Amino acid sequence: MILLVNIKIMENFKNCETSAGFDDSEYSGLLSAPRKSFPECPFEPMRPSYLNRGDEFFMKLAYNQALKAWSCGEVPIGAVIELGGEVVAQAHNSVESSRDPTAHAEIIAITQAAAKCEDWRLSGATLYVTKEPCPMCAGACVMSRLKRVVYAVSDPKMGFLGGAMKFHDLPTLNHSLIVHSGVLEEDCTRLLKTFFSLKRAISKSAKDSSSRNGAEKR
Repeated sequence: MILLVNIKIMENFKNCETSAGFDDSEYSGLLSAPRKSFPECPFEPMRPSYLNRGDEFFMKLAYNQALKAWSCGEVPIGAVIELGGEVVAQAHNSVESSRDPTAHAEIIAITQAAAKCEDWRLSGATLYVTKEPCPMCAGACVMSRLKRVVYAVSDPKMGFLGGAMKFHDLPTLNHSLIVHSGVLEEDCTRLLKTFFSLKRAISKSAKDSSSRNGAEKR
């Protein structure tokens, strides 16, 4: 049953629309589905060229972190922090495995970078993340004194760096944060939509099966 669901969803998402940002509110509650039953990630890791270390290069590394999140049963969001042209941190969502609601990719990456740099002030560093930071992560970006944040997919409901609001533009902040969006947007949107659609299909299949079993027992 899961294999059939997987094939059907992948057919639907070969040519999915990706320009309107990502709204995950309709998928709330689906992450309670057993991780053991979830299909393997159907997407391949990207292979960025080390000859051109621009925004796309580092976002591809963040995308690969998102694929690792999928393999762990986590929402596929990945983050990378660059400083001086080098990667100082890589992380992905770990909320489910750690049972920690703050274990977002951005928070983990910022913590790693601060430890490696031996300084909580990440001045001059850029955070690359596959989905727009939430209120918590946007605050952490400002508090850690990042120079830039580059994200792939906007979030019109919970994004705090342009989607729902522009937190970084508040005049009362004591730090100026440069924000760019849309890098690898299509690829990262497809990844997120496919993940949550599979979650929804599997959850529905499990409920239907439970209903049938209940009816048979009667």
